[in-house]
Amino acid sequence: MIPLLSVVVPIYNVEPYITECLKSLAAQTLDDIEVILVNDGSGDGSRRVAADFVARDGRFVLIDQRDNLGPGPARNVGIRQARGTYLAFADSDDVVPPEAYERLVGTLAETGSDLACGAVGRLVDGVLEESILHEKAFRRPELCTHITDKQVLVRDRTVWNKVYRRDFWERNALAFPAGIYEDVPVAMQAHVLAGSVDMVGDVVYHWRKRDAGETSITQRRAELPNLWDRLAAIRAVRSFLDERAPELLDGFDALVLEKDIVFLFQALEGSDEAGALLELADAWLATLSPKALATAPSLRRLELHLLRRGLVAELRKVREFRRTCEDGTRIVPRGLRVTNWYGDYPFFRKRRRLRIPDEVFDARDELKLVARVEECAWTGSEYRLRGQVAIHRVERKVGKVNLWLSDGRRRVPLEVRRAGRHGVSAAFDPKRLEGGGPTWRLMVRTETRGLVLKGWFRDGDANSAWRFSVPGWSRSGMDITQ
Repeated sequence: MIPLLSVVVPIYNVEPYITECLKSLAAQTLDDIEVILVNDGSGDGSRRVAADFVARDGRFVLIDQRDNLGPGPARNVGIRQARGTYLAFADSDDVVPPEAYERLVGTLAETGSDLACGAVGRLVDGVLEESILHEKAFRRPELCTHITDKQVLVRDRTVWNKVYRRDFWERNALAFPAGIYEDVPVAMQAHVLAGSVDMVGDVVYHWRKRDAGETSITQRRAELPNLWDRLAAIRAVRSFLDERAPELLDGFDALVLEKDIVFLFQALEGSDEAGALLELADAWLATLSPKALATAPSLRRLELHLLRRGLVAELRKVREFRRTCEDGTRIVPRGLRVTNWYGDYPFFRKRRRLRIPDEVFDARDELKLVARVEECAWTGSEYRLRGQVAIHRVERKVGKVNLWLSDGRRRVPLEVRRAGRHGVSAAFDPKRLEGGGPTWRLMVRTETRGLVLKGWFRDGDANSAWRFSVPGWSRSGMDITQ
């Protein structure tokens, strides 16, 4: 019988975790699978555990490699043995939720897309957290999309939270390179080469942070050889994108500056010999586009500026500053006639010998309006709104505030009352909304020292816009419900 899905699992010295991984694969609600275990020269008891599963469950197959060649070549060996219509990968220290493959395969069968991907949980000390690498990618699930249309998918650069059509994989001659970070180039190639991609909102993979046994490649990411390999993977992805999807380069570079370069900083913080790391840093900065470097957030730009100049002691101070700012870093206004907004970071207009330009600290583009409705009450004659209006990371009181209700066509201005630093309130007679709707959004405009920000109110602590719905009329007036 030809299985519907082939799951390839490379194995190398994961004895404390492999049992949980293989149990999760055996317990999949999609039972028409084969699990191809590739023992990549393990020196512990991992092979014995794998052999026990093979003896008990006919869906499991074990392939032995005497030498440790790495996860990429091991996966390639497993792929050559795969018979399924669909193809998936799992790392032997991770866990796959019971319904994951049924959900992903079912989606592909329905849509005809080339690959399906889903959200990821991070397994830390037995507790499942959100993966910070994937957290932004799967907030809005969508079927039959593509990375060039849904560019947030540049953040989805792992291979194990996916199911692929095997004929798509073979048609495009996809294969894993040797070395570490072998999955990043392949994941990006697959996204670009796919005709369409399905994004599901469910968590389909539990990615473990190891707490026993050998540390994983991911946890050794601040080691110098590891960092060079990471840079090689970044260069491979950039080369491919430059040829096949150049519109994704800015997003990919921004992600590298957000996530990957942190491990270079960590290495510099923990090393007494910075010379080799600074040479590596020069290679990293030369790889990324000048636009990405110039448009990074202000605190990251300061770190990059210090890195480029080899100011390691100052960089360590800024890194410590970042870690200790639990409530976020402040943005402050400076200037009399023309006000600019800067990050209030170490070395801002201090220590003249450093001569760090003001533009390094420029944070105007990072200013965001924060407006939330706290209460909406009916008095019998009018609705009374109460909320908060502030500028994110700015401690000072917001200047002028204007509020209005909008249905997309009409604008109904409201009289604003201020209370304290950030409190606002307003009232309105629902009859003023007659002939509009059916839904209305509460809008806001602020002006503070020449800075104008516009937006809409959020619903309490939620991230969704706060709206009134207007279902109909009665003698007592308009029936408005939140």
